[in-house]
Amino acid sequence: MTNKRNTTSSSDFTLLGLLVNSEATGIIFTVIFAIFVVAVTANLVMIFLIQVDPQLHTPHLSIMDTLFHCTTVPKLLVDMVSTEKTISFVACGIQIFLYLTMIGSEFFLLGLMAYDRYVAVCNPLRYPVLMNRKVCLLLAAGAWFGGSLDGFLLTPITMNVPYCGSRSINHFFCEIPAVLKLACADTSLYETLMYICCVLMLLIPISIISASYSLILLTVHRMRSAEGRKKAFTTCSSHLTVVSIFYGAAFYTYVLPQSFHTPEQDKVVSAFYTIVTPMLNPLIYSLRNKDVTGASRRIFTRCSSSQKVGMGSS
Repeated sequence: MTNKRNTTSSSDFTLLGLLVNSEATGIIFTVIFAIFVVAVTANLVMIFLIQVDPQLHTPHLSIMDTLFHCTTVPKLLVDMVSTEKTISFVACGIQIFLYLTMIGSEFFLLGLMAYDRYVAVCNPLRYPVLMNRKVCLLLAAGAWFGGSLDGFLLTPITMNVPYCGSRSINHFFCEIPAVLKLACADTSLYETLMYICCVLMLLIPISIISASYSLILLTVHRMRSAEGRKKAFTTCSSHLTVVSIFYGAAFYTYVLPQSFHTPEQDKVVSAFYTIVTPMLNPLIYSLRNKDVTGASRRIFTRCSSSQKVGMGSS
């Protein structure tokens, strides 16, 4: 029985966590838990609004953010209050796959959302035809497919690298660069492949974003109406804010050479875009997107009217 247990546990990894030997664990746990609750609640509200209001599109960004948050944060919270901080080999592989799929899908979706903004600003009269529900679903499916390719390609290679000696991952989840540091084989070729893959995953949506916003800027520059320019800025500002936050953190993690990285900085940056960004996305869109605020008002008005009718009939 003991030998079997030792054999099983020898394939496990140990996650050292966000902060090693910190005296402020209780405070940090409370902050992260609060962020997690706010993020999940805000994204679920966004999903509800988009499903209920026909004027809004499909809720894929909110679905991605919710799944992205649930991939890493619950395990981090459990580890912060537990003496056992292990994660099995299989669970580590699943976490890597889900993480890569979610982040890759969000890369592509944010790029496609820039095209949506281009159509809204540059071809407003044809927008209902060019960006109908069927087209939106196809674009979203393409984003999910592109993200899953990254997961299917990199996860098996990572999990087939031989690991020996220390099984302690200096991170709060199974992020590939942190896991590869435990490998007892030369991983330089794989790291080059991963680098190329991640650069492509960034370049494709960034190219779409750059082209879309270049055309938007030309269109806005030709506008004579100040009201039209203001409307175009409102349409694009929330998306640009999310893109800047998300791509900035991703660029640091996957494009900046490893000589510029330290384990502490990597964990802080990873914490920002895996814990904080999924909370910021729905808040940014709800505060700076008139369609979302309009949908909230309409639903609130409907609920108020229903309540008044119910009270009147009683």
